[in-house]
Amino acid sequence: MGIEGIGASVLRKEDRRFITGRGKYVDDMQVPGMKYAAFVRSPHAHATFTAIDTAAAKAMPGVIDILTGEQLQADGIGNLICGWAVNSKDGSPMNMGAWPALAVGTVRHVGQAVAVVVAETKAQARDAAESVEVAYSELPAVVNAAKAIEEGAPQLHPEAKNNVIFDWEIGDKAATDAAFAGAAHITKLHVVNNRLVPNAMEPRAALGHYEAADDHYTCWTTSQNPHVARLVMSAFYNVAPEHKLRIIAPDVGGGFGSKIYIYPEEIVCLWASKRTNVPVKWTCDRTEAFLTDAHGRDHITEAELALDADGKMLAMRVDTIANLGAYMSLFSSATPTYLYATLLSGQYDIPAIHANVRAVYTNTVPVDAYRGAGRPEATFVVERLVETAARELGVSPAELRRNNFIRSFPHQTPVIMCYDAGDFDASLDAGMAAADVAGFEARRSEAAARGKLRGLGMSCYIEACGIAPSKAVGSLGAGVGLWESAEIRVNPVGTVEILTGSHSHGQGHETTFAQLIAERFGLPVDNVQVIHGDTDKVQFGMGTYGSRSGAVGMSAIVKALDKVEAKAKKIAAHVLEAAEGDIEIVNGEVRVKGTDRKMLWHEVALGAYTAHNLPDGMEPGLKEGAFYDPQNFTFPSGCYICEVEVCPETGSVEVIQFVAADDFGKVINPMIVEGQVHGGLAQGIGQALLEGTYYDDAGQLVTASYMDYAMPRAGNLPMFAVSTTETLSPSNPLGMKGCGEAGAIGSPPAVINAITDAIGNNNLSMPATPEKVWAAIRAVA
Repeated sequence: MGIEGIGASVLRKEDRRFITGRGKYVDDMQVPGMKYAAFVRSPHAHATFTAIDTAAAKAMPGVIDILTGEQLQADGIGNLICGWAVNSKDGSPMNMGAWPALAVGTVRHVGQAVAVVVAETKAQARDAAESVEVAYSELPAVVNAAKAIEEGAPQLHPEAKNNVIFDWEIGDKAATDAAFAGAAHITKLHVVNNRLVPNAMEPRAALGHYEAADDHYTCWTTSQNPHVARLVMSAFYNVAPEHKLRIIAPDVGGGFGSKIYIYPEEIVCLWASKRTNVPVKWTCDRTEAFLTDAHGRDHITEAELALDADGKMLAMRVDTIANLGAYMSLFSSATPTYLYATLLSGQYDIPAIHANVRAVYTNTVPVDAYRGAGRPEATFVVERLVETAARELGVSPAELRRNNFIRSFPHQTPVIMCYDAGDFDASLDAGMAAADVAGFEARRSEAAARGKLRGLGMSCYIEACGIAPSKAVGSLGAGVGLWESAEIRVNPVGTVEILTGSHSHGQGHETTFAQLIAERFGLPVDNVQVIHGDTDKVQFGMGTYGSRSGAVGMSAIVKALDKVEAKAKKIAAHVLEAAEGDIEIVNGEVRVKGTDRKMLWHEVALGAYTAHNLPDGMEPGLKEGAFYDPQNFTFPSGCYICEVEVCPETGSVEVIQFVAADDFGKVINPMIVEGQVHGGLAQGIGQALLEGTYYDDAGQLVTASYMDYAMPRAGNLPMFAVSTTETLSPSNPLGMKGCGEAGAIGSPPAVINAITDAIGNNNLSMPATPEKVWAAIRAVA
């Protein structure tokens, strides 16, 4: 309805403050009497310690106090938890080692905090932190997940023999083995999914403020889900009673999953504020972020695909070792299991699948969900296997995919998921047309004449978004429900406030959520305010991750809007003396269909609050709330096609063209969706070509700054050709599917498939640096 409703590319409302420097981030927050924290961090990957000498540091200028893990434990602050219980295939529970917010006696990765300094200034706190003396006894370390499970490897936690957290499986092993026994062709692949550092533009930060007069705690933090943070900090970490704890996540400069979790620093800032009786702020520097933010990916996989003589897929067999780092983070157990192995069917009708996953401790930063969270890892395995199989069989990669597409919905895969809707042929056709696949061989020949190697690779991905329903995920071990909440407040003058449990940190919620109001009531989006991120203002909500804000968060808003609309129509029908069924709301008018009788929207709103002429028994006001628990996941899908040129003399790779044809269901704002895809593609191409996290054998992070960790820049990326097809999801009222992670999911295999097509060597791991590509070229020369 109107030019600002669903389907309109409305400019982002929130950008007005961001591009003029008026955003309000945690580091911008000031509280009277505020002091600063700096953490004393371990220089060793694995060590014990018996004493922390703070005497000299405490005597330094400006130091208020220095606190340790023993004090934290004495005050009853609990260990960090993993919120998703995953059992091994023998039924035994996962082996979770203790993770105190400040280490007590043992450190297990470089950068783990052992003490905190509170001082008058940031510089004084840092100076004092450097003067704290810790008596370490260094222990052997292990950083590679495959080596960590070998006999004799250094043991991180007594609870986890051979460092195995769990040994989990999914699918029918017997049926899979039988299908492989009768296969005409088997494709095998060794796949390494490289470890990544999230690198959100805004580093993490926390400001803890304990007010003794009210016995009340406030924490400003860079969180994607402030209500969950409050719940966990009160119920599990014993930082403060829930009703006395307020969590505020103001403007947050990117998250990509890394700001879902409750980290030691926000726990310590709140606790330290009470101990010192001053507000305590900590802002992460970039090297601290490399050393402490949850990393992503880091899988080692052996994968096999069985096909019959006609190229039909019969079965898939996958064995993965997942590196979870030194401790189990909040959702770390779900990422390599229920968010990974359940997507191994891809877009294909594969009768039998079996996957085994071993999650492993190493002396590295904890690993958890990072943009895509298990789905990129699954897609990389599937799409590299399919491309490799096509080459081995001598058939077109596109046609092998097409011959195995799922075409009947709903479709139950062998690995839990039930796909509700899709049209994979449409995405493939759109992608191939946009990429001019038919003209590729001519372009390859032209590149060869210039001394370049040209390659084309594709990836047909599917992902699961809006993780749900709560009853189902609870049965799989999730510690919380995965619904969402919303409240719609219509003010007496007719303006509207949306209070949502979803959190915006770059997604554009202030615009897209307002577009729902424009669509429903015909009001300008500037008449709508979106409120989120403050547990004292907004009802309990589950936050933003897993591309859930549209399919789940907006669906809650729609349910609340249904109630507001129904009440507004009742009021108008009563005043206009008409039947409720004859009332319609169009362009800000509440009118009787087919007549000139009407009320303006603000007149209905004012009437609801003056209550002078309401139907008998109706309560005053125009405010409604709703909770929405999805019936199923949603399943975005698409076809990505990458074209590259490789210099055979240097191994350098140039991405010449990248086409993304996605099916996101109903699109609310095409411009914002395109921006989300662009960002995801940049991260996915970055993983494929540039980004890699490396530790030496002693557990030292070698890539701990931008001097060593290569981030994608504009020059590494082409102009993207982005389009969408549409099949509506039947699982939510808007027909939406989710778009925030797709680019990062589908792009890495497309890039690697293109490079390996160019160089004629399929043995290439990410990141495909010039050195690796150069060596791969010479390996087949």
